Amino acid sequence: MIRGIDHLVIACPDPDEAAATLESELGIAVTGGGRHPGAGSWNRIAWLADASYLELIGIDDPGLASKSPVNAAALRALESGGGLATYSLLVDEIDLTVQGLQAAGATFGSPRHGSRTRDDGEVVEWWVAFPDQPLAVDGVPFLIQHAYVGAEWGQQALAERARFEHPIGSPVRLHGLDIAATEPDSMAATLHGELQLDFWALGELAVADVGPHVLRIVPRGDLGLPVAVNLGAEIASPRTAEVLGLRFVVEPADVHAVTPNRP
Repeated sequence: MIRGIDHLVIACPDPDEAAATLESELGIAVTGGGRHPGAGSWNRIAWLADASYLELIGIDDPGLASKSPVNAAALRALESGGGLATYSLLVDEIDLTVQGLQAAGATFGSPRHGSRTRDDGEVVEWWVAFPDQPLAVDGVPFLIQHAYVGAEWGQQALAERARFEHPIGSPVRLHGLDIAATEPDSMAATLHGELQLDFWALGELAVADVGPHVLRIVPRGDLGLPVAVNLGAEIASPRTAEVLGLRFVVEPADVHAVTPNRP
């Protein structure tokens, strides 16, 4: 019931500066975001064509932020300069999904409801479930289910994202994520135990299909940076940039066939 990688939480000292960097270095526009009242954080969002997204998150009240699993992960990432703090996986029927994972031995707690009110008064809602361990780039991701209604998550909004042309010259999709680990096999075993993801060995890599996306666990040191974000766009040749503490690789869209797996 895991449908794909939902979004990447990228901790930034200043999300506005990070947004400008993402556009100037990669041609990816950051067009959404806002503040999280009472949570000590704020964000900017780059919407991608498959309805996944990049969340550039900043902390403006560490005391409040430390009470949230996601914001606490962002605080820890910022201690070393920023970068990927954690990521989430999209699920349907989050209650049933968590119950099934718990029955298989996972440590996820019960789903929690979340919401925020937009400037226009519309309420955006979601549900999340967290593992019984601190969130981290090389740890277990959290689960999320969105309410697919309204100006951000309704059918019209998703359709607009699918055809939105970034400055790079086309829509941009998430192909997958590469995460460095000291022991890829051990990390893959943990993710399998918590999420029932099936990994296979590809040389020293551990690789899993996560819906339309590919998650690869690679030996530490092979990437240079802890994480590589693999994207696709309608460009003639690959483009790579090391920004925001991550390696971004944008490949021609036909390198990976990505089928949207969203409402």
